[in-house]
Amino acid sequence: MDGNGRWATRRFLPRVAGHKQGVEALRRCVKACADRGVGVLTVFAFSSENWNRPVEEVSGLMELMVGALGREVPRLRDDGVRLHFIGERGGLSEKMIAGLVQAEAATAHNTRLVFNVCFNYGGRWDIARAAAQLAARGEALTEANLDRAMALAHVPDPDLFIRTGGEQRLSNFLLWQSAYAELFFSDKLWPEFDEAALDEAIAAFRRRERRFGQTSAQLASSAQQPRQLA
Repeated sequence: MDGNGRWATRRFLPRVAGHKQGVEALRRCVKACADRGVGVLTVFAFSSENWNRPVEEVSGLMELMVGALGREVPRLRDDGVRLHFIGERGGLSEKMIAGLVQAEAATAHNTRLVFNVCFNYGGRWDIARAAAQLAARGEALTEANLDRAMALAHVPDPDLFIRTGGEQRLSNFLLWQSAYAELFFSDKLWPEFDEAALDEAIAAFRRRERRFGQTSAQLASSAQQPRQLA
């Protein structure tokens, strides 16, 4: 979800105003994904590198997260959305951690859409953490074991990876899980990303041929629909 700060700067607003508008865009995206039958949506809300941003911006993001939990969780619960928060919680405040735990518990029985929020997360952290867990348990460091130890082992790997804001890189997001994801880069800043932009990404996905090492002749000709978005 890239471009909140640039959206605000272009309007001579503080960067935190862009992040607030980004929450509105995320609300639209969650609803649109649920309406379109997407089973899993995973978003990058705060990376482990984002701590390096100006102190006032980080503080604003933390306050925004706490406020969003209070406002959005009841709506998500009623809409059938199940929340998971993925990332290192050691550096978060007790109030924040309590809010994450409560949000997960409040939505634990929902099945319409699994909504993973990666907060204080990094793809390298995820891989290193999984490897350390296997080593601590004395398990072999195999691809299958690593896959089961990943922070997102509760959902399938993403089919479609969307990045907004015109940047064309993964930026340490879902490095393991995105090995076979279709990549879609949008020039829209995240606050501008709406239902039409989502439909454009899905349409582009449907035009892709996903071979997974096979030949075109081996693939069925049925239409493709992404079930897991990141």
